[in-house]
Amino acid sequence: MSQYVSRLAGTLAAPPRLRLPGHHRRPRRVAMLSVHTSPLHQPGTGDAGGMNVYIVELARRLAAIGVEVEIFTRATTGGLPSAVELAPGVLVRHVDAGPYEGLAKEDLPAQLCAFTHGVMQAWAGHRPGHYDLVHSHYWLSGHVGWLAAERWGVPLVHAMHTMAKVKNAALADGDTPEPAARVIGETQIVEAADRLIANTAEEAGELVRHYGARPAKVAVVHPGVNLDRFRVADGRSAARARLGLPRDAVIPLFAGRIQPLKAPDVLLRAVALLLEEDPSLRSGIVVPIVGGPSGSGLSKPEGLQKLAAGLGIADVVQFRPPVAQDRLADWFRAASVLVMPSHSESFGLVAIEAQAAGTPVVAASVGGLPVAVRDGTTGFLVPGHDPADYARALRRFVDDPHLTARMGGAAAAHARGFGWDTAASATADVYTAAMHEYRRRVRSHHG
Repeated sequence: MSQYVSRLAGTLAAPPRLRLPGHHRRPRRVAMLSVHTSPLHQPGTGDAGGMNVYIVELARRLAAIGVEVEIFTRATTGGLPSAVELAPGVLVRHVDAGPYEGLAKEDLPAQLCAFTHGVMQAWAGHRPGHYDLVHSHYWLSGHVGWLAAERWGVPLVHAMHTMAKVKNAALADGDTPEPAARVIGETQIVEAADRLIANTAEEAGELVRHYGARPAKVAVVHPGVNLDRFRVADGRSAARARLGLPRDAVIPLFAGRIQPLKAPDVLLRAVALLLEEDPSLRSGIVVPIVGGPSGSGLSKPEGLQKLAAGLGIADVVQFRPPVAQDRLADWFRAASVLVMPSHSESFGLVAIEAQAAGTPVVAASVGGLPVAVRDGTTGFLVPGHDPADYARALRRFVDDPHLTARMGGAAAAHARGFGWDTAASATADVYTAAMHEYRRRVRSHHG
């Protein structure tokens, strides 16, 4: 049994290991639901982010161990084929639900009926028992999964990824709270699901505390990282040369969706403080912001550029659009440090990706980031979001030119413990346990 999966039962401090009956089979085929964001979309813009990477990598690895995956997602462009093979054993099904473009995530609840209809149409073309299990991602998908699982007579496994109550408790200044409808929807899904997958023990505890989840049906499975793609490779100097970055500069990197939740403004304010204290740093620092506006950040898409200009640091900040994963790996390799001042993170996948590429991380001590980052060894965890605290952390990399290399080596070793193969195997074990208990419950109900 993998060390990366545990069950919560009775106590959150020391959850027992999940015990699976040896003779029970894994599912043959899983219906995976991702309503609001397609696994084919570019991470780092719109609503595409770590969840996209999670679904793609998990589905690929599940298929590799014999679990076929069909991913249902909303069609966002006209003329898309109804189904696309993402990898052997992984099929992406496009469902027509609402207008293709211009539909905000907040408008999607009104399209869940249409999306559910599309999922049921696809299922109707198969023999009974085509899907052994439903795995839904995010609360919108959970509502479709709840109905589908009941209709098909199979268990529902759900992954929250983020939770409204947790986000609302840690809102950035001026950010928009999650609506009450989402809180109600998440509460219903927690009750309906046969298993809930949490990224960390912290997230599992939040499910229990905030939503009344039964500890016995919460499983902790750490997300993985693509260790073939995110690796040290030919090193920092070569990556900087490919990206046209100065060889000897201090390069604090932000990579992700540009929205208040991710707090890229904290990095800019920290850099402004550094330059105010030591103007000589200006010629030796470059601050790349790699990503596109998302969520509530779309209301002010130029806000970060205006902030950089207002702080007087526009000359050292480079705004770059979202990039493909291979190119993103080069950005991670090139950086002196990845900065993640997020107000909330269920795990913080980019923190592990950067570390796998040999780069330390300065991150807010929130959510799953204390699991992803070893404070003082692979980076630094910062309590709160005071730019002065981040400036002090960054100053350590300025004062010690060898700190990036030292911490980067430890970071790469740490990240090697987070392979997707391990995560997929642990997820398959959760599926198996859910199927076993579902069948036992059905038999008991029918006497």
